[in-house]
Formats: sequence, C-alpha cells, structure tokens
Amino acid sequence: MALPTSTFATYQAVGNREDLSDMIYRIDPTDTPFMSGVEKEKASAVNHEWQTQALAAASSANAQLEGDDPTTTATTPTVRLGNLCQISYKVARVSGTQQAVDHAGRDNELAYQEMLKGLELKRDIETILVGTNQAKVAGDTATPRKTASILSWIASNTSKGTAGSPADPSAPDGSDTRDDGTPIAFTEARLKSVLSSIWINGGKPGTIMTGAFNKQVFSTFTGRATAVEEAKSKKIVASVDAYESDFGKLKVVANRFQRPRDVLVLEMDKWAVAYLNGRNMISIPLAKTGDSDRRQILAEYALVARNEKASGGVFDNTAS
Repeated sequence: MALPTSTFATYQAVGNREDLSDMIYRIDPTDTPFMSGVEKEKASAVNHEWQTQALAAASSANAQLEGDDPTTTATTPTVRLGNLCQISYKVARVSGTQQAVDHAGRDNELAYQEMLKGLELKRDIETILVGTNQAKVAGDTATPRKTASILSWIASNTSKGTAGSPADPSAPDGSDTRDDGTPIAFTEARLKSVLSSIWINGGKPGTIMTGAFNKQVFSTFTGRATAVEEAKSKKIVASVDAYESDFGKLKVVANRFQRPRDVLVLEMDKWAVAYLNGRNMISIPLAKTGDSDRRQILAEYALVARNEKASGGVFDNTAS
C-alpha cells in the first residue's frame, strides 16, 4: 500500500513541535555503603586526632600472698593517632544563555548541575575511603593533602596472598600503604581465619563488604553451595545477604567503589568520617568571570580509624 498522492505527511512537515519527555533517566549508581554506614564526626583542625586504649594482657600467674604490700601495676598509656583532612570538590558551570532558555526535565540548569556534581563527589569520596590504597600525605603549597584510606589502617587481622610479597601496612596508623600480593581464591576458610583473629583481639564485626565477583563467590559458601528453589513463591534463592559465623551474624554488602580484590570485614562503629567545621558537602558560589555562573561543591574530610583491631580483611582475592 502506498501513500495517496499529494498527502502531506510528517516527513515533509517543518512546523511540528518536538516531543521531548520531561524526565531524565539516570542509572549510574550513587549508593555508598561505607559512607552511609559509618558515623560522622566534626574535625576542628587539618590533622584530626583521637586516642585508643589497650588493656594489659590477661595473666594466668596473678596469684598473690596473703597480707602482701602490693606494688603499683604498670600503666598502659593511650595511643594517639590521627589522619589528615583531604579536600575534594567538583565545579558546576552554566552559561547565562543556558540558564535562561527553557529546559526539559529540570527547571534550573545550575541547580541541576550542582545536584549531579554533589552525587559525583559522594562517589569520589567513597572510592577514596575504601577503594584506594592510599597513605596520608601532609601536602604543601604544591601537593594536596591526602587522607589515609581504610587499606592503610587494617593491619592486625588479615589474610593475604601467598606470592608476590604481600604485606600489611608496617604500622596501623595510616602512614603506610599495604603491599598487594598475587591474587588467590577467596575462600570461606580464609574468611574464618580473619573472623577468628578479630574476635581474639576483641572486635565484634557486623559487616562484610565485597566487590561484585566475590559477592557471588560468597554465595557459594557452606549452606548455599547450590541454589534453593522456593516452590510457593516461584523464586530461586542463590544469594547470601547474611553470614552466621561462630562469632556472630554479619551483613554481606556489595560495594561498587571498593577494589574488587578486597573483602573487608568491618565493625562499622569503629570507623567514622570527620568533616572539617563547615566543610561537609557545601556549595560555594564562585566569582563571576563572564556570562556564566559557577558553583563549587566541596568537602574536607578525614577517615577516622577508631580501633583497626576491631576489623580485618581478606586481601589479594581473584576478581574474575
């Protein structure tokens, strides 16, 4: 069938209005499990500090004479730790013309761009905190300060690869990065060894954080070696979202922004993010230098490792 002669169709039309949906669709992930799960603190100086306290080792030889005149027991001093505040920001800039024209999907272009930059900054910070092997850097007029990431703190309870010279940070104070080894398989036995070590040191972790590949490996551990089919709900269950260990129940959380090779075992309330006063994800109008408007979305923050012995990690895992 052919179009009748002289029929005016859309192919020749010039004045038809566009049909542009008033919605904007975005799928890039913005969930940040670590930042969302830890507490927030206030920092009042660039070098944010805190203290940890350890008890003397338990003694099986504490038997004393009747009527003894006791000597003073040695005191275990606190340990003073600190991390540096890092500045991270994004800048949104919109021309006067773009701000003035009609927009689809948003009323105010600059506000929309500010929102996007804020989400991007949040993703950056999550990656810096748990997805980088970064020691603290004091910085100077030519070098930006850097906050020590979680990988430079965890040193006491770890399982590492067996080749490639893997090594934990030399001191659990954020001053040294960890040395990656040759990847090996993530196994339940390795996880159990880390959980046991944390428990012996007094920790009570409640969260296991993994990348995508090792989240799926986790789902094959004991009790879930094969998929389970629930006939009534017509659903196949092949995932593990909680792990009942000998030392308590832990949530299993996938984190897109951590390194795929790392599995973190965390007591979340022993970690925090400290924001410098008035510098927590703020929007700063920048000077107008032409026919455009700029906004700087900025955060100045430090990772706080309240006591790294409460957490651990299974490191050097294969990720594919």
